[in-house]
This record gives sequence, structure tokens and C-alpha cells, in this order.
Amino acid sequence: MAKGRRRSARRSAGRRDKQFRPVPRDLNLDGFAQVESGPGGVDHYVRRIPAARANKVYRCPGCDHPIAAGTAHLVAWPEEDFGGAGVRRHWHTGCWGGRHTRGVTRRWS
Repeated sequence: MAKGRRRSARRSAGRRDKQFRPVPRDLNLDGFAQVESGPGGVDHYVRRIPAARANKVYRCPGCDHPIAAGTAHLVAWPEEDFGGAGVRRHWHTGCWGGRHTRGVTRRWS
């Protein structure tokens, strides 16, 4: 860190609930995913999807709007449920960031 520069308290505060844990090999193609507190306080594995790898359209549960192909976003699934596509949810990065201040707008049966 350069002399005289301080870390922003806001920047540091956003990293408090993030932990790095290995994800089971059958679910994790890229190495490590982050564990973050998700909706309802349940821990979720979170994997960032770069725009170059986002080749399908998904619907964000945070805003119920589509995530267009070619848009960077993230995938989250509950930590205790290592299931497949049925439990994974694709979120806009901003919607995931605001998940503690608003509820999930889309429910699955």
C-alpha cells in the first residue's frame, strides 16, 4: 500500500461476511467460490460469471428482470444444498449486493 493511503472503511466493511472455502469438485469448475450470507441469512456459495462466459439468458430473483446473454453476473446456491441446476440462482451483481435491504421478488415452487 502506498504511503499516506488508507483503506476506505466502506470498502473493507463489504468484505466482512465473505469467506473463501473450497467447493466440492463436481460443482466447482474454476477453483474456489466465495461463501456469503444470502437471502434470509443462509450462507450461499457464490461464483462470479464473466461476460465472456455468460451465453444464456437468466431471470434474476432479486428484481425479476432478465439477465441478458453477455452480461457479467453471479451464481449463488445454498451452502447446505450441493444440488444441481434446481437450486442455483443467477443474480445481477447489483441485486445480489442489495439482497439484505430488499427481499427476493421471485419464488420457485
